[in-house]
Amino acid sequence: MTSSPAAPVSVASETEFATIAPKILYFGTPVAIVSTANEDGTANLAPISSFWALGWTVVLGLLRDTKTLQNFEANPECVINIPSPDLWRQIEKLAPLTGLDPVPAEKAPKFHSERDKFAAAQLTPLRSECVAVPRVKECPAQLEGRARKIHALVGEPRLHALTGGAAVEVEILRVHVRRDFVLEEHHIDPAKWQPLIYNFRHYFGLGEELGRTFRAEV
Repeated sequence: MTSSPAAPVSVASETEFATIAPKILYFGTPVAIVSTANEDGTANLAPISSFWALGWTVVLGLLRDTKTLQNFEANPECVINIPSPDLWRQIEKLAPLTGLDPVPAEKAPKFHSERDKFAAAQLTPLRSECVAVPRVKECPAQLEGRARKIHALVGEPRLHALTGGAAVEVEILRVHVRRDFVLEEHHIDPAKWQPLIYNFRHYFGLGEELGRTFRAEV
């Protein structure tokens, strides 16, 4: 059996690429606001920029020194609210807040405790259908879900020297989308839908459409 010759390997010059060690690897990721339940039944809101979806499973990346992860360990219910670009200021109002009280020493210089994050960020709670945790009315897409498993992320000192991180596997139970973004019965109009993108700690929307995959149905 004759194998095909290997493609020649190009050698980069020293001026083409720089070898760096960035603090984060957010090469343009969408933002979400995760609603979870506090121990007293109130809701906690947390903006995150580390999550991905496959089918109706969403995996959330969380640091261990967060109220959100603490809540997941006690109650699996949640809502993953997807904001549009115009909500970036509300996201930024949530960013320095934590539901932890007292605030962990390593977070104290930049964070302060806040129990009512809906009020602090001027957002509106909306009753969910499958879980007891409220949705965020201002977000045009809201995914009700239940955590199935929490995976510890080990051997990653860059995440946090003291606490590390976790990947929370969430089963999506119901999806709500603002009507003006719905193109057909079960399709979201990609020409209208604009997620908020977190690009190396800067907020962006999407630009014009470049093209579509061969699997696109509409």
